[in-house]
Amino acid sequence: MSHSSNTLSLVADVGGTNTRVALAKGTQLLTDTMRKFPNAEASGLDALLTRYVAEEAVDCTAAAVALAGPVHDGKGTLTNLNWSMDRETLAKITKAETVAVLNDLQAQAFALGKIKSENLLSVLPGQSAPATTPRLVIGIGTGFNAALALNTTTGRIVPASECGHVTLPLRTVDELRLAEFCGDGGFVSIEDILSGRGVALIYAWLAQDAGQSKTLSTAEIMRQCQAGTDVLARRTVEIFVKLMGRVAGDLALVHLPFGGVYLIGGVARAMAPYFDCFGFADNFREKGRFAEFMDRFPLDVIEDDFAALSGMAAHLKEIRKS
Repeated sequence: MSHSSNTLSLVADVGGTNTRVALAKGTQLLTDTMRKFPNAEASGLDALLTRYVAEEAVDCTAAAVALAGPVHDGKGTLTNLNWSMDRETLAKITKAETVAVLNDLQAQAFALGKIKSENLLSVLPGQSAPATTPRLVIGIGTGFNAALALNTTTGRIVPASECGHVTLPLRTVDELRLAEFCGDGGFVSIEDILSGRGVALIYAWLAQDAGQSKTLSTAEIMRQCQAGTDVLARRTVEIFVKLMGRVAGDLALVHLPFGGVYLIGGVARAMAPYFDCFGFADNFREKGRFAEFMDRFPLDVIEDDFAALSGMAAHLKEIRKS
């Protein structure tokens, strides 16, 4: 396959487990170019993108990469994988004149407002608000992070964040015991528990507490919970969902995203069917005298696995205009 030179943008969403890549014409993703690569099968991000560019035979006009890790001054490194990318390397691989490297949740936030309604699962109705109102996207997958989308007269601004690495809010004796089991030197972050590996850690703690030397993968825990064949798997999901609700509510109070809260990521999607039975909404609202105030925030789960790519395409269009 080949494409006309200097007409298309390359966008890549690099998570801890998979990398999603596509070409875009303006803000429109070209569906036949959308690919999902397991990171374990690649020697590095440079090699993965070089291979994609060669297979598509494309000379890009712009390129953007979103990384699941901290990004500063045009360079980022994955938190859960020893991969990195900078603007200069990205420009060399893609031959693009305009390049951007950003955090993956920033990319998701740039996509808000551009996601089709059929790819949004409504969890909490909230209250209507103007389109210019701030929105918050929370990502729960291999890691955890959140980003705030601020709409201004000159375009959308999305400040970077690494809030997944702040201290997990704990309230009960059992939660403190869980933290002692999972923590490193007494510290346990939000991401330590609210992530893919956190599901497996909760299960291992419950098994130990029950006198069982038993561990399961996150995928198997979710299968056992769905099948109803493992009490510990169901209890694991219950604990996870309750903590999800609490943390999402905390972040909503910090940022006041009256335009909505959006959950994204494989783990968030896997947990969504259990929100009602395990009290996600109650834990989201459990903020003392601010409980009724929490009803103002709509909350949806984004079911589009490639949403971040649309966000980057929109971001590239904005920076090329400026």
